[in-house]
Amino acid sequence: MIEIRFHGRGGQGAVTSAELLALAAIGEGKYAQAFPSFGPERRGAPVVAFCRIDDERIRIRANIYEPDIVVVLDASLLTIVNVAAGLKPNGLVVTTSKDSPEKVREILGIKNRIAAVDAVKIAREILGVPITNTTMLGSLVRASGVVQRESFVHPIKERFGRIADKNISAFERAYHDTALLQ
Repeated sequence: MIEIRFHGRGGQGAVTSAELLALAAIGEGKYAQAFPSFGPERRGAPVVAFCRIDDERIRIRANIYEPDIVVVLDASLLTIVNVAAGLKPNGLVVTTSKDSPEKVREILGIKNRIAAVDAVKIAREILGVPITNTTMLGSLVRASGVVQRESFVHPIKERFGRIADKNISAFERAYHDTALLQ
């Protein structure tokens, strides 16, 4: 089973990211679940969402405390939330950042693999808004291969309708622009 924790701020699409990832996995014939963990947070407050993917039925329904992958949709969270808490020793952090993966590793004080992309820049240029959900999914797929790129086309089209093509473009650009540090 692969367990992924998403960190973002309310309104940035962390919950949507987890849902789209689960739908992409289900489209590949895998089992998946996605769910948020938040209370009365408001737009802009830190939020967490989770996704599990497996080839067998998933029976656990708890939050993810020891993720295989952490996805960070807002670079400011790198210094105010312990996004790497519980990350498995061979785990991966995928984040939006203007900084290099080496700098992100230094900021987090970890030795794990890092993938970084300036998702905010990409989202502003392609979508016109700094909402990084589909952009970060492109980076996640590049860094982890957890699902195939093509598996996102249908869920993104279903979710975003007339703006789906822009979201697919943001996904693809982040896929190609992601820098990896092993």
